[in-house]
Amino acid sequence: MEKRKQRILWADDEVALLRPHVIFLEERGYDVVAVTSGDEAIRLVGESVFDAVLLDEMMPGRDGLSTLEGIKEISESLPVIMITKSEEEELVNTAIRKRINDYLLKPVNPMQILSALRRVLDREKIESNQLTHDYLAGFNSMRASAPSADWRGWIDIYRKIVRWDLELERFRDLGLKQTHEDMRREMNVEFARYYERNYPDWIRGGDGPLLSPGVIGDKVIPSIAKGEKIYFIVIDCMRLDQWMVLEKLLDPYFQVTTDYHYSILPSATPYSRNAIFSGLYPEEIAAQFPEYWMEMSDDDGSRNRFEKELLEAQLKRHKVNLARGLKYVKIFNIEEGNQMRRQISSYFSVPLVALVINFVDMFAHGRSESEILKELAPDEAAFRSVMESWFKHSALFDILRSIALQDAKVFITTDHGSILCRKATTVYGNKEASTNLRYKYGNNLNCESTKQVIKVSDPAEYRLPVESISKNYIFAKENTYFVYPTRYHQYEKQYRNTFQHGGVSLEEIILPLVTLTPRR
Repeated sequence: MEKRKQRILWADDEVALLRPHVIFLEERGYDVVAVTSGDEAIRLVGESVFDAVLLDEMMPGRDGLSTLEGIKEISESLPVIMITKSEEEELVNTAIRKRINDYLLKPVNPMQILSALRRVLDREKIESNQLTHDYLAGFNSMRASAPSADWRGWIDIYRKIVRWDLELERFRDLGLKQTHEDMRREMNVEFARYYERNYPDWIRGGDGPLLSPGVIGDKVIPSIAKGEKIYFIVIDCMRLDQWMVLEKLLDPYFQVTTDYHYSILPSATPYSRNAIFSGLYPEEIAAQFPEYWMEMSDDDGSRNRFEKELLEAQLKRHKVNLARGLKYVKIFNIEEGNQMRRQISSYFSVPLVALVINFVDMFAHGRSESEILKELAPDEAAFRSVMESWFKHSALFDILRSIALQDAKVFITTDHGSILCRKATTVYGNKEASTNLRYKYGNNLNCESTKQVIKVSDPAEYRLPVESISKNYIFAKENTYFVYPTRYHQYEKQYRNTFQHGGVSLEEIILPLVTLTPRR
């Protein structure tokens, strides 16, 4: 079947003089319809289908800008390239506001017109072809570098994966979705091996990445020592790809610098977030602050009830004296967010304000239990879209824009990410074992697939608390989740394609640690 020629409408009162240009375009496969007035152009747009319009800015009668308005009223999405003799900035700005797609300055040669048409009409095709080429080359490069990557290299690999996530979302028809999923899975297999080999050394002081307990000591405390006003914000369960969606919305207000840290294990709120606020590993929290350590509690909220106290203890340990104290706020719902939005100006004189935002974690957990939320966010791309919509209308966005008017610095991070679970594996333990789907602790736990887990027989080796000699932990790798043999098929189906955390994957472990400096 012969490909349809792209139709170009060219409106210029001197179009007869442009006949060589028209022939040039027709020889390159375009069907060009030439008219001499704006009124004719508008009439034809209403009667026929065109792929683009070339529009002279200076025509007798209806001028180019007026014609542009008439065209857009009929077909808002029809690309228009304006051709003008004027270099006046205000004219160009007006044309852009009226939604031209490109403009050229007279005199124009045929190649300039051809290039402008290709930019407007063929950009997506050109970009998609280049993207396919770049993706396959990048895939091969990552595959070659992964086995020898250190912790810095894995940050770089994960950043590239996330960038591909966002790029491929723009070009869904390329047929690369399965290839990308396979690549992500392959990289997670390699990363889990790397993490398992090196993590025990890192938590004993070996050369490794910044880990959860070091976040405040590395970023917040040095800034306080300089006399800077600090906002420290933890968005619970936020992944790097989700942060990158929010970052573009904050760019007009802040200079954004993104560093990274690795979550400790389990990569779950009661462990990683308590580690951030305390500056300690779980075994140290349990030993030094037994009244704050609630590992055995069935209520996740109660296991993080003492973050303010743990933060105050960490500041005291570092000999940080805040004359006006600190403010700690945890936001679970809209009303709490609105209350913080109303009160933010009263905290301007407080040297350290710590905020915990629970929306992402609550949405991820709610999605696991709700078919409606699963339909709303069936995959990572849809989850990012939901998060972007939430943030645009959230109290947090308003709070940050208020902070942007102050002489203050903002640190934003997260305690862990999450992964979309695909594979169930059977776990064996007694009824006292924890109920988590990506990690478990209990007595003499075992798993059907030893390749899919990290089994920790001695919790102290991972700086986790030890209450009995038979206690052990298991952590799921890649996109695996744990199901007990009783009612296996029910829970295997229920939790397939849900977002979970606590295990070892790039998405859960490698986390953004962002510095925002107001642009004012």
